Amino acid sequence: MQQRFLKSLLNLSSYPDTTSAVHLIQTHVSFLFLTDKYVYKIKKPVDFGFLNFTTLDRRRFYCNEEVRLNRRLSPDMYLGVEEVRESLTGPSFKGDGRIIDYAVKMLRLPEECMLDRMLAEGRVTCADMQLIARRIAEFHLTADRGAEIDSCGSADSIFRNCEENFQQISEFVNITLSRHDLNLIRKWVENFMTRNAALFADRVHAGFIRDCDGDIHLENICLADQLYIFDCIEFNYRFRYSDTTADIAFLLMDLDFHRESGFGAVFLDEYIRVTGDRDVTRLLDFYKIYRAMVRGKVESFKLHDPHIPAEVKQRARDSASRYFRLARGYILRESLSPTLFITCGPMGTGKSTLVGELALQLGLENLSSDVVRKTRAGISPTTHATAEYNEGIYTKTATSETYRELLRLAENLLVEGRSVIIDATFGHRAYRENLHAMAERIGVSFCIIRLQCPEKIIKQRLDGRIHRRGEISDGEWQLYLQQKKEFEYPGNDEGLQIFIDTSKPLFDTIDTILNEIGIL
Repeated sequence: MQQRFLKSLLNLSSYPDTTSAVHLIQTHVSFLFLTDKYVYKIKKPVDFGFLNFTTLDRRRFYCNEEVRLNRRLSPDMYLGVEEVRESLTGPSFKGDGRIIDYAVKMLRLPEECMLDRMLAEGRVTCADMQLIARRIAEFHLTADRGAEIDSCGSADSIFRNCEENFQQISEFVNITLSRHDLNLIRKWVENFMTRNAALFADRVHAGFIRDCDGDIHLENICLADQLYIFDCIEFNYRFRYSDTTADIAFLLMDLDFHRESGFGAVFLDEYIRVTGDRDVTRLLDFYKIYRAMVRGKVESFKLHDPHIPAEVKQRARDSASRYFRLARGYILRESLSPTLFITCGPMGTGKSTLVGELALQLGLENLSSDVVRKTRAGISPTTHATAEYNEGIYTKTATSETYRELLRLAENLLVEGRSVIIDATFGHRAYRENLHAMAERIGVSFCIIRLQCPEKIIKQRLDGRIHRRGEISDGEWQLYLQQKKEFEYPGNDEGLQIFIDTSKPLFDTIDTILNEIGIL
């Protein structure tokens, strides 16, 4: 029955508007049919406890709610509710047959203007983030409030949402997160709420519990002819009636997830300027953890959906695991004093992959020698600059200047109290000693992460990089063979060293590091 339903609605003749094609996108709760100009969103007949679309009346009601609520931030996008009718050829948006379902009809926004895509392509500016912050701040200042809404800001109500979340996540233990991590996060949340009961009460009394959006993240923002913020929570008022901090925490967490925390800082500064809500920072980590857990749960739900292809499920599994790791990371970084981490290993040993993941989980500032080197040379980081060994932009002089700049950048960040990880080869003792001496001088911890793996894997990695789009490194197999001849590995007198075999699973190697530095 479901296949017939989907197949019929992929026919061009099923739509009242002329279109050259129809594409289907699925989420865990919706079918979205994309025509040239519009999107028709049909709710799946599912019941997740917090969401119930199992009857036709429920789907009709929530379609109308979706239009009503989303017109608050995107009035021009939400066009109305369309009836899905039975016809001789199957379900259709035309005709006068029996009504079998309902769909929200929306203006189709340009995909190239979606914030997640613009961010990935480096097309987002600080002015864009300030614009988004002002729109959300103004929305929050005028959003509805009242006794019923305030009740959802009570500690009991918030704890109920958290506990419900943990219970629903528990079925994915050992699939997308470990039992240890779930227990760690749960305990932290319980302790935070106990210690900050007065703060939650103060937020209610100060009027910060509002009828919010509930689902503000990168994929729900579009910077086209105007700013669109869409797809709010319509299916459960408990997730929409919330502290305004919880609303912005979703976007800030998503920026962290995509390694764009700098834009998060720009957003937060402008949001606080407009609202005057400086206490928002006291609750941000709590709500970021909550949002990361929700996102991980939603991605995990896709694993049970029989209509979602296997390759999409694998991406969802990976994404869910990283969201759960980020939630854990917000907690673990509380125990990390300012630290300078440097990598040490020849090209192809997996430095950038490990650094990116460790930086994500611990909120580290990530400095890359490849980026610094190419920036100093006046070229784009993704522009290939392959040359013979020690030639081109890789001369010994250029390399010394690159490490000198890395030291300067790292010191500036460390004196501000931030932890830093430097993604570089560090194949000469002098470069490591300079960074170690700087760390000791300003009183921060220092750690060398030594990477190694079988040469067969190194060759596979380097050969695979050559034509990879967006690749920053210029490493090649022949260059590796020359580099390893003169590589100076650290001695026992160079401080804390953590040995990592990057042929092992990435998350396992990250946990090894976290255990070695004593925060896991």
